[in-house]
Amino acid sequence: MLAEVITIGDEILIGQVVDTNASYIARELDKIGVSTLRITSVLDESKHILTALQRAKEEVQLVILTGGLGPTKDDVTKQTLCNYFNDTLVQDALVVENIKALFKKYNLDLPWPANLQQAMVPSKATVLMNQHGTAPGMWMQREGVVFISLPGVPYEMKHIMQDQVLPKIIEKFDRPYIYHKTLMTYGLGETGVAERIAKWEEALPERLKLGYLPSLGKVRLRLSAQGNDKKEIEAEVDAQMDDLQKILSDITVGFEGETSIVERIAKILMTKNKTLSLAESCTGGKIAAEITKHPGVSSWFKGGVIPYKTELKTKLLGVPEAFIEKYNVVSVEVAEAMANHACRVLDSDFSIATTGIAGPTKGDGVDEVGTVYIAVASPNGVFSEKFMFGNDRFRVMEKATAKAFELLWKEIAKI
Repeated sequence: MLAEVITIGDEILIGQVVDTNASYIARELDKIGVSTLRITSVLDESKHILTALQRAKEEVQLVILTGGLGPTKDDVTKQTLCNYFNDTLVQDALVVENIKALFKKYNLDLPWPANLQQAMVPSKATVLMNQHGTAPGMWMQREGVVFISLPGVPYEMKHIMQDQVLPKIIEKFDRPYIYHKTLMTYGLGETGVAERIAKWEEALPERLKLGYLPSLGKVRLRLSAQGNDKKEIEAEVDAQMDDLQKILSDITVGFEGETSIVERIAKILMTKNKTLSLAESCTGGKIAAEITKHPGVSSWFKGGVIPYKTELKTKLLGVPEAFIEKYNVVSVEVAEAMANHACRVLDSDFSIATTGIAGPTKGDGVDEVGTVYIAVASPNGVFSEKFMFGNDRFRVMEKATAKAFELLWKEIAKI
């Protein structure tokens, strides 16, 4: 079964707003066996919406629109739907009551006439009541294709999707079972991964699809299948994933949704009753931010310092000023000294230290922009590596963060 998601709004097409609605809808549809053929964004103009609707009707069984349902003149979705379905707008009494109830709930004055305009819906539509806003959703049908129009406010859209849209889709359509399993790898690029698994990939059954999802420092490998026998599909995908994990055992960190590299690090540290601290210069706290996304890290994460200015490496960590002057603030020696001093100052078993030149200028460093030294201190000593991460400031910081976790993970795996 195929669907198309159409997001309506000039703000999306000029880059003022990131379209998160489409990804959410596609993800939720996938969970119930509906494949999204296409995601389309169109201007808030009737002719463009009509063109998108007509094209979608020829190719899919389900069309979900978001946006263009507000009380202002630039929101034209409802009138466009009337044109498409040869329909007229009528006032829905239940929507009127819902709007009044919302205003009363939040101690607001009686709704403005523009707000009550939200109660005007196509007469052929089944209203999907919006308990969190004034714009209702609408369910319509033409020549066997279901069209669903939802408000563009993500919070409102999500509630209508979960409470009403998904249950109605499940009830109306026969759908296959779709199963995805995603293996996460760390420290090897997409090309390197592809070379290592080439024979395994060539031998995959035809109905299994492999997807490469590369990002900074890691590659996710998604294996997908669909059909009517849930147990059979899951067993086939799981068996293939077991083989894949064995091939890539040295760079895998688990399956998406089950674990992450931080969680894997946490498991080892907690099992061994060890702790971690950070001394982040060029990464500016990004490593700490990734760690503290996870609950319960205080049991193994001591904390960190961000000695961004050169003198703070001395004041906060105790790295001798003369030492920094001798070797330069961006150097292997200073990175290792930062890591060692972080263990001492924060009383931890392990530490990560970063020092580098994120750009666009060299600052206090002498190396080229993109140069980063990462050091890891452990009970077995301290080691470091030098990296060149390019000249894009954001990517330098992101790559350094990813590489820091990779180096730590490999070190703590030894204990």
